[in-house]
Amino acid sequence: MVYIQGLILELLYRPLSAICKALSDENRLKILTALGSSKKSVSQIVEELGLSQPLVSHHLKELRRSLLLKVERSGPFVYYEIADGEVLQIIKKLNVLVSELIKNQDLF
Repeated sequence: MVYIQGLILELLYRPLSAICKALSDENRLKILTALGSSKKSVSQIVEELGLSQPLVSHHLKELRRSLLLKVERSGPFVYYEIADGEVLQIIKKLNVLVSELIKNQDLF
C-alpha cells in the first residue's frame, strides 16, 4: 500500500515539479508576462525584453516543453501565446506571496 501511495505521489508531483522548474527562471517569467496580453513572435519578444534571440528561443522551447505555451505557425512566422490564462494568475499570486514573506521576515 505504501508503495502505491508513493507511486501516486510521484505521478502527481513530477509534472508539478517540471512546471515549477520552468517558472524558476527570471527570463522565463519575463517572457510569460510579455505574452500575457497577446500572442507574439520571437522577434517581438526579443525587442520588448531586450534579450538576445538565441536566449529567447531557448526559453520559449523550455516553456513549450513544459506545456505553458501554445505555438501557432502563420507562413514563415511562429507565434507564441500562453496555454492557459491561469498561468499569469499563478505568477501574480506567487509574487504576492513572495512580497508578504519578505515583508514579514524577521531581520536580525
